[in-house]
Amino acid sequence: MKIALGADHAGFDLKEEIKKHLEGQSDKYKILDYGTFSAEQSVDYPDWGLKAANAVKEGNAQFAILFCGTGIGMSIVANKVKGIRCALCHDHFTAAMSRRHNNANVLALGSRVLGSGIAKEIVDTWLAEQFEEGRHGKRLEKIDSYETLHAEEHFKKESADSGRTVVIDHPLVRHKIGLMRDKNTSSKDFRDLVQEVAGLMVYEITRQLPLEEVEIETPLEKTRICTLSGKKLAIVPVLRAGLGMVEGILKLVPNAKVGHIGLYRDPKTLQPVDYYCKLPKDISDRDIFVVDPMLATGGSAVAAVSHIKKVGGKRISLVSLLAAPEGIEKFHEVHPDVDIYTAAVDSHLNDHGYIVPGLGDAGDRLFGTK
Repeated sequence: MKIALGADHAGFDLKEEIKKHLEGQSDKYKILDYGTFSAEQSVDYPDWGLKAANAVKEGNAQFAILFCGTGIGMSIVANKVKGIRCALCHDHFTAAMSRRHNNANVLALGSRVLGSGIAKEIVDTWLAEQFEEGRHGKRLEKIDSYETLHAEEHFKKESADSGRTVVIDHPLVRHKIGLMRDKNTSSKDFRDLVQEVAGLMVYEITRQLPLEEVEIETPLEKTRICTLSGKKLAIVPVLRAGLGMVEGILKLVPNAKVGHIGLYRDPKTLQPVDYYCKLPKDISDRDIFVVDPMLATGGSAVAAVSHIKKVGGKRISLVSLLAAPEGIEKFHEVHPDVDIYTAAVDSHLNDHGYIVPGLGDAGDRLFGTK
């Protein structure tokens, strides 16, 4: 049985205790630790609770156990995930009933409420109990029906009214973005970092690509594997800085076609000026990733996406290394149907339209120009 664990800094020590306890029963449990991995740095519990809860939702784990100071925050977070029934338990009885009557698939524990001894007993009780079905199954069906109905309504509203802003804050991404900000980083190292961060971001920006099963033969036997379901992709960098991100993405999706849009920002008006555009002929059939390292005023990104839409592009996402709140607001105002993926949202724009604290002019730093 696979058990996903997730904790914030307050729950870290208890997570480690329970992890060790369950790993001692390796014949029964396999542990998937989704972090956090230190009690020293303050973190936001939703980031870690959602990772573990989604592991259950997506079938990567049968159950999840979440830890924070009181367990309340983690229980609220987990119950926002469709299909999750998270129970905050503080003794044997609530642990047993949450499984027997509620078929809870996520357990929340408060490290500042429970000692490690009682926490281990609660976990053992919770994992050992079985759902009793009967009248309890009928009640859960009503919850599932309500959840499905309103999730679909919410999805339709979100799809029609607004795109998402997804911040990809993986520790490796944050580390490399930090190195890029340093004014002493050389152009060569800056170029390498841009490609590396773009490559790391691919995992999130392609998360929704559909899969299909095909049969292959391993050296031992025939089996079925997952493969991308014939999806056509296009990468469209906004020249010139967008070029720095292309190779990092192509390393992971080498069959993607590459288009180019040439725009520059007039230093006086801060408005985009269009000077070049060449796109794949079948752009309307492709999932399109417009790459522009800096979403500052939003003008260039807005103009690029508008141009792609005019020639038939439909399924478009914007991928940026850094974004300013002003740029995000303007972009979503003009293109409410397009998602933004970024590695960081900075404080604001200065009087010259630069992102603060930012990393300077991405194009100049990539190519060693001023």
